[in-house]
Amino acid sequence: MADIRNIVILTGAGISAESGIDTFRDAGGLWEKHRIEDVATPEAFARNPALVQGFYDARRAALATVEPNAAHRSLARLEAEWPHELLLVTQNVDDLHERGGVQDVLHMHGELLSALCGACGARSRWDGPLSDAPACLACGAPALRPDVVWFGEMPYQMRRIYDALARADLFVSIGTSGAVYPAAGFVQEAAASGARTLELNLERSEGSHWFDESRQGRAGELVPAWVDEVLGA
Repeated sequence: MADIRNIVILTGAGISAESGIDTFRDAGGLWEKHRIEDVATPEAFARNPALVQGFYDARRAALATVEPNAAHRSLARLEAEWPHELLLVTQNVDDLHERGGVQDVLHMHGELLSALCGACGARSRWDGPLSDAPACLACGAPALRPDVVWFGEMPYQMRRIYDALARADLFVSIGTSGAVYPAAGFVQEAAASGARTLELNLERSEGSHWFDESRQGRAGELVPAWVDEVLGA
């Protein structure tokens, strides 16, 4: 690790699954209970806002029943102790990285604990339901929606992510399916700029063949061990 300075980490549903949060793509996951077209597109929200709001209200409320795991806490330790540049990007909309101690998390798919106003575009921290059409704190319009990126929408802060990938010496993907773009293409972006690439996943993903190294196992075991390696513990 002596030649590693800049690290970019991408986390996906697999890291939060070990805390008890349902994934979308696994057997028994959220997509088996709801069609994508019914709860995770702008068209779904326009067609049936009550269904979509209820779906995300339930997910938001469920955050109170889960806790960060060893993988979240280990990444917080890495952020605190790594002396160079580190960017943690997550596809997850939960707050487990923050509660695990990470100070700077880039939520490329938005956050459950944030509401976006469809009238004025303002964002507000939000931990309650949206189904009852509360007023926007900025403009007063009853136009709040979950501040999450739906299929067909552009993920957040992509320029910052690509800039970091271009500077990265090491790119690490943790608990991702390798199936959702643009995140699934990050490994190729990093490798094209000369970065080493590592995958930590419960099983091989759809994108495992793009990585220099792929390790399989539980995030709660793989991530702390990898962080020990990086920090020389």
